[in-house]
Amino acid sequence: MDGTTRPNLGPRNMPVRFRRALVGRYLSEGIVRWFCFVCALISVLTTFGILYVLISQSIPFFRNVSPVDFFTGSVWSPTPEPGKFGVLPLVAGTLMITVGAGVFAIPMGLLSAVFLSEYASPRVRNVLKPALELLAGIPTVVYGYFGLFFVTPLLRRFVPDIQSSNVTSGAIVVGIMILPLVSSLCEDAISAVPRSLREGAYGLGATKAEVTGKIVLPAALSGIMASFILALSRALGETMAVTLAAGANPALTFNPARAIETMTAYIVETTKGDAEVGTVRYNSIFAVGITLFVVTMVMNLVAARLVKKFRQVYSWA
Repeated sequence: MDGTTRPNLGPRNMPVRFRRALVGRYLSEGIVRWFCFVCALISVLTTFGILYVLISQSIPFFRNVSPVDFFTGSVWSPTPEPGKFGVLPLVAGTLMITVGAGVFAIPMGLLSAVFLSEYASPRVRNVLKPALELLAGIPTVVYGYFGLFFVTPLLRRFVPDIQSSNVTSGAIVVGIMILPLVSSLCEDAISAVPRSLREGAYGLGATKAEVTGKIVLPAALSGIMASFILALSRALGETMAVTLAAGANPALTFNPARAIETMTAYIVETTKGDAEVGTVRYNSIFAVGITLFVVTMVMNLVAARLVKKFRQVYSWA
């Protein structure tokens, strides 16, 4: 010890300007923290608010219609009264459009993402990716008329007896709608795979195709699966495109050449019609809405489970 004493650098002995800066820093961090908390709280409260509206408005409907008849009935005919409210035709129509859109968009979106991430030059990527994402900015009603006046006449060349509004046309236009979502998210997931994995495989003599198929895609599997489920959830809730392209015929059919009606299309048709508030037909839109809400929630839970199962964690030495 040299006999000297070190200055006490506690908050009370700091210069005034440093104390003010410290207080301002703590205050700004506290404001940001509470602002983020309020935003998260609003999101949660909004979800519970939507659920409350659906449940409260569905209760009067289920007082008049048995839940068993609603979830197992195969006939949906709200008029004439008292009507028949079997939701299976609407559920089947919704799932047909969703599955058909997935069959169209998922392979094409994944392959385009692989090309953009692994094979395309920077110049080609800078042109193709914005052009592909431009499809996401087209209004859904435009897609509906595109399916009605372009896709269906094109399909008639191969299937002459196809109806004007049909499942195939609706699935194709919805698939085109979700294609940018699949491609963009898959490309981001593939690009996030560490470069060292690719270089290690190349060092062992693997080809480009082997590296992509056996190293990169398995490593990005969690993000790819999440993009698939998110895109299918988007297709599940699509409204205007399927209303125009797929029709408004609540029939329990699996014929892709016939018109069907989805749950969202029925909600649109009823809300713009002459259904009086408080009637069974009016309350049925909330029962259909909560059914769609549950299906979407289940898909999101499945997506979270898959992402957790296939997630890859990379540690750096």
